[in-house]
This record gives sequence, structure tokens and C-alpha cells, in this order.
Amino acid sequence: MIETMNHDQASGLRRLTTPRRTKVITVTGGKGGVGKTNVTLGMAVSMAKQGKKVMVLDADLGLANVDVLLGLRVGRNLSHVMAGECDLEDILVEGPYGLKIIPASSGTKGMTDLSPAQHAGLIRAFGMLDEDVDVLLVDTAAGISDMVLSFSRAAQDVVVVVCDEPTSITDAYALIKILSREHGVSRFKVVANMVRSYREGRDLFTKLTRVTERFLNANLELVACVPLDERVRQSVKKQKVVVDAFPQAPSALALKALANKALCWPLPRTPSGHLEFFVERLLIRDQAAGE
Repeated sequence: MIETMNHDQASGLRRLTTPRRTKVITVTGGKGGVGKTNVTLGMAVSMAKQGKKVMVLDADLGLANVDVLLGLRVGRNLSHVMAGECDLEDILVEGPYGLKIIPASSGTKGMTDLSPAQHAGLIRAFGMLDEDVDVLLVDTAAGISDMVLSFSRAAQDVVVVVCDEPTSITDAYALIKILSREHGVSRFKVVANMVRSYREGRDLFTKLTRVTERFLNANLELVACVPLDERVRQSVKKQKVVVDAFPQAPSALALKALANKALCWPLPRTPSGHLEFFVERLLIRDQAAGE
């Protein structure tokens, strides 16, 4: 009897000290056209097909396209949340395999000029969501806007998508530099996208690290080399994700491998202290449920 009580107490303690956490991954890049959204959705759909509860936030607040790439009909979006017309849960749209999408607005200039306080308020709004989520993927805009920086700081993992073009490499470095020097982000996952071979991807990563190692105190890890693949363009025309439309295509296989790897990235024991309001909310809720 005593052994049973001790076992029950120990099990309860483990539930309290190791609560279920949501993995928050921001996918970003220095410039447009590097394939951030295709990488984000490739990861998201791959995870959802495995039965994971996945949510994608389209954080490109001025030129949103996640819903378009998935062929979804959207009524209200983040601009309506920011205007106080509805809550985040009211704009959720369901995609393939139960994937949840938080759509942003497109062509709304006011959404690209939010103040830092509004950025923080938007991230805090996630604390009001009562969704059971395993992974939250944030697809940011290109560049180094305040919103990109805010969501990168809010994530546990920052994935930087880069392709083998001088401007892509230069802009990726600029993004990493600002996040590292001014916002305390020191670890970055790098995806070499649209490469012609694994060697080209490694060479691209080397070009980037050669500069960062010299001037920055940042740790970069190459997590995927996604091949240049005509099937990606064909899937976009179909308004489907390549891992769904052409599951055996080289790019699809690379994205599925990246998704599997991302699911194994360790979670920090506690929120980082930046802007992880969504994660903190889930942590507090899970602890309360355990009590």
C-alpha cells in the first residue's frame, strides 16, 4: 500500500515538473523568394500526417499567402483580431490532416506598421487560445522588420531559410546579426533551400558560417538541404503542399526528414524569458491541470 502511494506521488510529481510543452518554431529568412512558406508548410503537413497537433501562424502580416498555397477560403484574419473585432480562436481555419491555420491579411498596410507594443500584444493574444497544440510554426515575413524580430525572439527554435544567391546570404547574415547582437538569440537552424546537390547546400552553409563565425557569437546548424525541384512549382499550382501532392519527390523527402528532425529538437526546461507568452500559458495551464 505504501509502495503504491509513493509510486502515485512520484508519478504526480513527474507530471508537475515535466509538463507537456508546445514546441514553437519560427521559420524566417533575410529576403523574399527563398521558399520560407513552402518549408513551413512542408514541415507542418508532414507533422500533421503523423498525428501531431500542429498550428501555423502566417506572420507575414502584409503579404499573407499560407491560405492561398493551401487553397483555403478565409473570412476573418489577424487584422480583425488587431482591430478588436474578434479573438484569435475565431479566425482559425482547418487545413489538411487537421492542421490549424491562423491567417494574416494581405495588402493591408496598417498591419505592416505595428508598434513594438502591438507586436508584443499580438504574441500575448496567443495566451487566450485554448487549443491543444504540439507544434506552433510561425511563417514570418522577409527582412528584419520588428515583427520578424519579435516572433524570432518568441520561438524556441529559429529556422533561417537561405538559397545560393549573394543577396540571400547577405540578408540572412544581417538577420542573424541583429537577432544575435541586439536580441540575445544565439542558436540558429539553417535550411539550404533550392540547391542542386547536398554538396551545394554544404558549400552554401559554409559561406554563411564563414562570416558569422568571424564576426558574431552565434551557433549555426545546417538541418536540411532541400533540392531544387520542379514538383514544388507544380504543387503550388495545385494549391497543395509538395509533401502531399508528390510525396516521393526529392524536395518532399527532404522536408519530411526535416520535420522528423524538428520533432526531436529538445525543448528548454523553462520559457526563455523573451516573449513566449503562448508557451507560458500552456505551461501554467498544464501544471494547474496536474494539480
